[in-house]
Amino acid sequence: MMRARSQNILAGLVLVLLLLPGCGYNDLQGLDEETNAAWSEVLNQYQRRADLIPNLVATVKGYAAHEQETLEGVTQARSQVAGLKLTPEALKDPSLFQKFQEAQQGLTSALSRLMVVVEKYPDLKANENFRDLQSQLEGTENRITVARKRYIDKVVEYNKGVRFFPTNLTAKYLLGLGVKPNFTVADEKAVSTPPEVKF
Repeated sequence: MMRARSQNILAGLVLVLLLLPGCGYNDLQGLDEETNAAWSEVLNQYQRRADLIPNLVATVKGYAAHEQETLEGVTQARSQVAGLKLTPEALKDPSLFQKFQEAQQGLTSALSRLMVVVEKYPDLKANENFRDLQSQLEGTENRITVARKRYIDKVVEYNKGVRFFPTNLTAKYLLGLGVKPNFTVADEKAVSTPPEVKF
């Protein structure tokens, strides 16, 4: 009797050891860390952009003093972005993620309007400080795009692990992990409509 019980316990341990690698525990932990790291890089690039904006606004102010409304719009959009702190833990809240994305989109729009205003001032465009700032801002926008792409890829990989069987059981019952939100297009209708070209 005792021997049969020991054999059953041993067989159970062997079965658990054989099934453990298939549960995805370590893979899910790794994916969670990689996703959080990718998110940190997105925030890093957004912070870089926010740090450049005061210098850009100050440079433009000297040339375009009467464009106050546009300059205030950029400053206000930047302060809204600065007020939203999205940590990796907050990624579990889709509504907070959406607010963050909307604030960043508002800042992008404000910067676009500022660049349109700048077109009116040839002296400003020729100014070396402004050209350097504009170049840094363009580089930052490219870095943001790359960081967002990496985050999107990591979230897709992570969400597959959280949703696919059998790792979904480990994610839900052992680790308490859920699907993470991803970036979306602000206006899908505008993106799907081809631009009209007129001559």
